[in-house]
Amino acid sequence: MAYDQQKQQQAAYKQKVQQVSPKPTIVKNVIWAFIVGGLICVLGQFIQNYLIGTGISKKDAAGPTAVILVFLSAFLTGLGVYDELGKRAGAGSIVPITGFANSVVAPAMEFKREGFVFGVGAKMFIIAGPVIAYGTATAVLVGLIYWIRL
Repeated sequence: MAYDQQKQQQAAYKQKVQQVSPKPTIVKNVIWAFIVGGLICVLGQFIQNYLIGTGISKKDAAGPTAVILVFLSAFLTGLGVYDELGKRAGAGSIVPITGFANSVVAPAMEFKREGFVFGVGAKMFIIAGPVIAYGTATAVLVGLIYWIRL
């Protein structure tokens, strides 16, 4: 009898939680992600076109474009602007290279009060570290497969 009563209480609790939980706004989130991610990419294209206009080849303009985007992302993270953008845009702000820069700078800013070694240095790659590790491992694996197939 106690088991049935417990199941009924759990079902009632689950129903109450569903009633008061906010409903996800998937369409709005997707639109924001698309717009913000697109604007970041447009900014990158604008920077690259500007550099090409100064006489740099398209291939040589790619590196400085990435560096400028990473700098802007890190700078805006330091000011607290990029985190606010990320709250609204979601994946639209974290997918491009700017999101990676944000994932390095944000923990460094959060733990700076613990000092440069144990705070900034130790915590800087807490989010980005696994991305770097698995990205490097995947690149090595793909390179080996490519090398074997030749």
